[in-house]
Amino acid sequence: MRVVLPGIRHWRHDLTHCLHTTMGVLLGFHGVDPLHALGAGWGFFYPADDVRREEYYYPCDGRSLLAALAPYHPVASRWHEPPGPGEGWSQLRAAIAAGAPVAAAVDNYYLPFRPAYTDVHTNHLFTVYGFDDEAGTAFVADPVPPRFQGTIRLGELAAARGSENPIEHDRDLFFTANPLGNRWLSVEVGRDRPTWDVDFLRDVLQGNLAGFAQHGGPGVYRGIAGQRAFLTDLLPRITEGPHRIDEVFIIAGAVLAGTGLHADFLAESGRRFNRPVLIELGRRVDRIAHHWSALRIAVATARAEPGAAVPALLDRSRALLDDQERVLHRMARVAAAL
Repeated sequence: MRVVLPGIRHWRHDLTHCLHTTMGVLLGFHGVDPLHALGAGWGFFYPADDVRREEYYYPCDGRSLLAALAPYHPVASRWHEPPGPGEGWSQLRAAIAAGAPVAAAVDNYYLPFRPAYTDVHTNHLFTVYGFDDEAGTAFVADPVPPRFQGTIRLGELAAARGSENPIEHDRDLFFTANPLGNRWLSVEVGRDRPTWDVDFLRDVLQGNLAGFAQHGGPGVYRGIAGQRAFLTDLLPRITEGPHRIDEVFIIAGAVLAGTGLHADFLAESGRRFNRPVLIELGRRVDRIAHHWSALRIAVATARAEPGAAVPALLDRSRALLDDQERVLHRMARVAAAL
């Protein structure tokens, strides 16, 4: 039997990683503009010590992963954890045969098209959208550079999905020591999809501002106050060990991706509605994204001497937070004028 689902197209934003690119591919298959869905939401939420060593980790606040990524769209996702590789493949195969592409968690070490092949272990995510039983292959799409869309052998896919993802040398960083377990993700997209218009944009801006105004409970970082507390609490603690560096790095990556996407969502809204003020607001949000990018790189390179890096990291985080306070003030004025 051979099934190859049509309509699979690459989608990627420069400041995102495999989670957003894979969700973008799956949303596109279902006829949803990825930027409309993934770029609308912007906020900060993180329960302390919740992070997992996965490139596709994202704090979800009780919602499914895709619902947390696209809070203004009728979407949901569900992780599946089969008991073994045989069941893992039969579940994927059945979903695809029924007409639904899926996301699969994999270790780049076993994928011949990834630069990390046979060199570096890391938790990754991509789309599986077809199979050929006779040829013994699966069709996969991975927009993360060097980008790939085509077939790999089922044995390669099985090895990548079942990997223990070990730390074997000092290049296995951030997304290792967390077995893959043949996990895969299915998504659902409802029919009542919002229109990308000024009313939707106003609701998005007001909703995001309300989210930034919220406060978390004990052990929960939420809103702009939680973001400030997260940076104030966690940056000095990178001296406790590499796990704290990994924690800040992974969370910063999730926030960076959402911020960068929201900047482009605003800019695209400005072009659609001929509102230059939205394009300008998008540039301001983009500046926040690049603050996060610089902070993330600085944290990643602090592993050798974390104590020496803390003062500069705190200075950088203060600059980020001060800029973001100004952006949120400006966003409130723009939302009120729409």
